[in-house]
Amino acid sequence: MSRDICWKHRHIDRRRLVGASAAAGLGITLFGTAGLRARAAQDEPYRIVLIQGVTGDEFYVSMACGAQAAADELGAELEVQGPERFDATLQAPLLSAVVQSAPDAILIAPNDRAAMIAPIQEAIDAGIAVFTVDTFIDSDIAVANIASDNVEGGRIAAQALAELIGETGKVFVVNTIPGISTTDQRAEGFFEGLADYPDIVDLGQEYSNNDSTQAASIVNARLQSDPDLAGIFGTNLFSAQGAAVAIEQAGLQGEVKVVSFDAGPTQVEQLESGTVDALIAQHPFDIGYMGVQMAVEFLSTDTAPAETEVTTGYSIVTEETIDDPEIARYLYVADCSEIAAAGASPEAEATPAA
Repeated sequence: MSRDICWKHRHIDRRRLVGASAAAGLGITLFGTAGLRARAAQDEPYRIVLIQGVTGDEFYVSMACGAQAAADELGAELEVQGPERFDATLQAPLLSAVVQSAPDAILIAPNDRAAMIAPIQEAIDAGIAVFTVDTFIDSDIAVANIASDNVEGGRIAAQALAELIGETGKVFVVNTIPGISTTDQRAEGFFEGLADYPDIVDLGQEYSNNDSTQAASIVNARLQSDPDLAGIFGTNLFSAQGAAVAIEQAGLQGEVKVVSFDAGPTQVEQLESGTVDALIAQHPFDIGYMGVQMAVEFLSTDTAPAETEVTTGYSIVTEETIDDPEIARYLYVADCSEIAAAGASPEAEATPAA
C-alpha cells in the first residue's frame, strides 16, 4: 500500500534569540568575561568569521547571506572565508590563519569530523568562541552546533524515492566523501528509511569525492551492472548533479528516478527538465542567521546556550511545488540579492534537537 508523503517545511524565528538564558541561571561560564565586558563598554562591534566548507558552493553562499543578515541586524562585523575544495587539509590552515587574527567568534562548517577537532581546539584555546554550522565534529568542544537534521532528511529521501518508484526496485546512493558528518548521516537515515520497504533492493553506496564528474562516472558504471536500476539518492549537490547528468546521457530520465539533497541552481534546472524528480532543500540561510544570532548572544552574556544542538528545517521541492513562494524561498542562491528578491526570511520557530 502506498504511503502519503508528508511534504513539510520548518524554519526558524529570526526574532528569537535561542541560547543562554537557562545556562545563565546555572552560572555556566565558558570564557573569561573581562574582555567581553570591556568591548561592550566601548560599544565596539563583535567580529565574527564564518569559515565555509568550500567557497563558491551555493549552499554556503546562502548560509553566508543569512549570517550577514543577522550581523547587520545585530551590529556585528562578519567576514566570510572558505577553502577552494571541501578538504580538511585546506580548511585547517585557513582556520589557523583566522585564529591569528583573533576574532571574537568563529562559525565553521568542519570538513572532517575527526581531523578538524585539533584545529578547532586550538581556536578555543586562543579564547575564541567556536560554533559549528552545517557539519560537526566528534567532540562537544564547540559552544553549539546549528544544522539540519540530516538523519531525518535521509529518511525522508528514502520515503520520497520509494513513492516515486512504486515501492519496488533497485536503488543506489551516490555519496560524497567518507567522514563528513552531514552526508554520513543522510546515508544513515536513507538506509534506515529503506527498511520500511521490503520490495526495494538496496545496492549500497559509492563515494564521488565531492566531484560531479566522478559521480556521473559512478552512475554510468552502475547502469551497466544494473540496467534495471529504479532510483538514485544523491547525498549532496555535486553527487546529485553528476547522477542526473549520467541519467540524462543514458536517455533514462523519467525511468530512473533521482532524489537529490540540496537545491542549488543546477539542481533546480534538472528538476524543471525532469532529470531530477525531487529535491530536499535545507535552510542554509537560517543556519547562518542562527549561527550569528547565537554567537552574539553568547558573546553578550558569556553563558552557554540552553540548547547546544539546534536544528533548522528542510523543504521538499517537486515540479508541483517549486513555484510555491514558501518553497521557492529556500532554493539556494549564488548572490544574496537573489534572496532579497525572493523575500526569504526565517519567520517561524527554532527547532532544538531532541
